[in-house]
Amino acid sequence: MGMDEGQRRPRLILGIETSCDETAAAVVADGRHILSNVVASQMALHQPFGGVVPEVASRRHVEQVSLVVEQALQQAQVDRKDLSAVAVTAGPGLVGALLVGVAAAKALALAWDLPLVAVHHIAGHIYANRLVGEMTFPLLALVVSGGHTELILMREHGHYDVIGQTRDDAAGEAYDKVARFLGLPYPGGAELDRLAQEGRPLVPLPRTWLEPDSYDFSFSGLKTAVIQAVTRAEQAGRPWRLEDVAASFQAAVVEVLVEKTVRAAQTLGVRQVLLAGGVAANQGLRRTLQERCQELGIPLVVPPLSLCTDNAAMIAAAADILYERGVFAEMDLNAVADLAL
Repeated sequence: MGMDEGQRRPRLILGIETSCDETAAAVVADGRHILSNVVASQMALHQPFGGVVPEVASRRHVEQVSLVVEQALQQAQVDRKDLSAVAVTAGPGLVGALLVGVAAAKALALAWDLPLVAVHHIAGHIYANRLVGEMTFPLLALVVSGGHTELILMREHGHYDVIGQTRDDAAGEAYDKVARFLGLPYPGGAELDRLAQEGRPLVPLPRTWLEPDSYDFSFSGLKTAVIQAVTRAEQAGRPWRLEDVAASFQAAVVEVLVEKTVRAAQTLGVRQVLLAGGVAANQGLRRTLQERCQELGIPLVVPPLSLCTDNAAMIAAAADILYERGVFAEMDLNAVADLAL
């Protein structure tokens, strides 16, 4: 990388992510600029099972991780000597899957004599937004994924205050369970979102608000309500259209997510709202949150679809802040399935 002596060389971090069923590696410069972002998806592999099989996921990660790292370095046109650090998701996630990434990152850090940075998966999802634009504090992040639904207040970089979380099913989990009940192909969440665009929210379903001032979420009751409404209608010989069931379920989830986020944003006086996580790819959620934030003049940042699902660029972006602070992991780093933020 030829540069004038006067110029600072960019800080290049190699990120590795294997928390679930994506084997990913990326090179990010200065926490903001993606030089490469390689994702090997296992979706087709798990399709016959209708969900992610942890053992199968781990084995595929073992096969893919070296290849994906190599590809990321090639695409970024950087040599290992150009790297400043190796970053990896240490949790939360499937422990067997996480261990593959952690072992690979430790091996590379050791072999290449580079510092190791351990990243929290949810912090990664939040920092996907920094690859889009600068983060303005204090900010509120709505993190919605298969395993997580959380409202997180950030007053500064690396400072996470969880003000609301799910008490039972995460939103993505509810999507998957309802999709499975409706007989939709895996991955069900995306299919439900697609059907919802073609239907009308005609099925009366509850909105779970919990206590008046709570920012927590609960979706398991909604899942049960969908099952009951569909079963009752079928028994009565007047079944609902699948599209209308999808639209009704989506409306119930999205309304609660958006209204709680907007209320928290106004109450806490944040300067920015970020959407993050796999379910951030949901068209209904993106559109409704954008409309509500626009109405109320709240600045909203939504990452592009490619950065919503699990990827390693977001891990490298989150690692950059830790690197700046000198927060490095030791070689006895272990994967933690239920790592706290």
